[in-house]
Amino acid sequence: MTPSPERSTPAPHQGRGELRAAEDHHPQPGAGTPAAPPLLLLAHGSRDPRHAATVEALADAVRALAPHLPVTTAYLDHCAPRIAQVAPRLTGAIAVPLLLNRAFHAKHDIPAALRAAGSSIPVADVLGPSPLLLAALDRRLAETGLDVADPAVRARTGVVLAAAGSSDPAANATTRAVAAEWRRTRGWAAVTTAYASATTPTVPDALAELRTTPTVRTTAVAPYLLAPGLLPDRIATAATTAATDHLAPVLGPAPELARLLLTRHTEAATATGTPAARTA
Repeated sequence: MTPSPERSTPAPHQGRGELRAAEDHHPQPGAGTPAAPPLLLLAHGSRDPRHAATVEALADAVRALAPHLPVTTAYLDHCAPRIAQVAPRLTGAIAVPLLLNRAFHAKHDIPAALRAAGSSIPVADVLGPSPLLLAALDRRLAETGLDVADPAVRARTGVVLAAAGSSDPAANATTRAVAAEWRRTRGWAAVTTAYASATTPTVPDALAELRTTPTVRTTAVAPYLLAPGLLPDRIATAATTAATDHLAPVLGPAPELARLLLTRHTEAATATGTPAARTA
């Protein structure tokens, strides 16, 4: 599935010093240098066909940015091909997990799946936190009609950053830190977190809290999720029932997400002493 072109949405603030150099620029190997290691994009998988379609669209977006980089997808569960079918034949690759936080899947499931497949390929860091994710969240909120570029609009808007939720307290703490950074760098009236499972608050509870904030005149719910599925649908239903003013789509194949996948690949390639991918 080829993603439709997406126009760039400028972030109202870029942040001061927190953007890693690799997230602005992907080093290109010089003439005659070895090819960059293939990128193995590892996703969780879902019974919902929209999940795999989104992952493949994101892989296509990465290929468009780095045409000379081989990109292959594999899944932990539900979808094909599984990690065991792909990883053993990609001995020189770097695995990049399509995960936002270092929770159970990153700490346990992916390493275990690679070990079971007899693969020792290096695994890049998870995607979050990153200023590129904040820019992707801005993009998705802008698509709802919210003027995210207007400081006055941001100053009266309260946002719920709605994540999947985890039994790992550290992962939930990371999501709260992302919310705090998004508020600090954008000037939202408030940003609070909510979760679709495993922990609280729920989206309706988070919206109710926002509405008690004197400066909040408009509310928005921004799913901090990568692809459609059961939990994003749960968030959307709860946000609609609780009458939020704006409901963003999931991050999906946002251009910022494709750049971030290449960033994590570049970082891991650098750590192993191999060349980075050439971008278009």
